[in-house]
Amino acid sequence: MTEPIFALKDIKTLVNRNTPNESMILKGINLDIQAGDFITIIGTNGAGKSTLFNVISGSLLPDSGTIYYKGKNITNLTAEKRSRFLSRVFQDPKLGTAPRMTVSENLLLAARRGERRRLIPRGLKLHREEFAALAATMHNGLEKRLDTFTENLSGGQRQALSFLMATIKRPDILLLDEHTAALDPNTSAHLMAATNNRITQDHLTALMITHHLEDALRYGNRLLVLDNGKIIHDFKGAAKTDLTLSDLRKLI
Repeated sequence: MTEPIFALKDIKTLVNRNTPNESMILKGINLDIQAGDFITIIGTNGAGKSTLFNVISGSLLPDSGTIYYKGKNITNLTAEKRSRFLSRVFQDPKLGTAPRMTVSENLLLAARRGERRRLIPRGLKLHREEFAALAATMHNGLEKRLDTFTENLSGGQRQALSFLMATIKRPDILLLDEHTAALDPNTSAHLMAATNNRITQDHLTALMITHHLEDALRYGNRLLVLDNGKIIHDFKGAAKTDLTLSDLRKLI
C-alpha cells in the first residue's frame, strides 16, 4: 500500500486538564487516509467526531500522538498553515462565507486563498463565466445570483457556495462537518449529489461526518464508526458495500 496522504498515530485529547473533571475525548485514534479516499463518519453525540475534525484541521492540538501529512510531521502546525492544503465545510450555512460580499466576490476570495495580496483590480469580470459555470454545477440557481450578497441567499445556496469555496482550489484534504444537516431533506439530497460528483470528478480526498445513515452507506469508499473516542469499525470495499441500514443502527 502507498504511503497515506494523511495519518493520525495514537492521537489523544483531554478536556479540563489537571482538574477533577479531566477526561479524555479521543482515546488513541489511529487512522491512515489514502489519497482519493472518501470516508464517511458516524457515531452518537459525544463520540468524538467533531473533536477528530478539530484535530485534523489544526484548530485543536492533540495532547499526545503524531499527525503526518505526506510523511511529514505536522502535529504542531497551525490551522492557518494547514489551510494551504486543507478545507472544511461546517454545518452552519453562515460559516465559511462573507455575508456582505457577493457570490462572485466570495468565489474570487476563495480562488486567491494563499496567494500574495497585490494592488491589482479584482478581476471579477475575467472570472464571471468561470464562476457561473462552477455555480451551475450545484443545480440550485446559484449561477443566477452571482451579484447577490451572500446574506440574501437561501440556506441551501449559501451552503452550496461554502462547498464551492472549499473546493475551488482542489484541497488535498476536504472535511465535511455535517454540511447538509441544517438543510431540508430535498435540498440536502441535492447538495449531497453535487458533493459526490465534485469529489469523484476531481479525485478529492474527503472525510464527511453525517447523521444520515443512508448517506453514510450510499457515499464514499470507507465508513468509520466512532464510539467513546475510539474508531470501533473501519469498513472498506465489500465490507462496506454489504452493510445495511439495520447493521448500522445496531452499531450506534
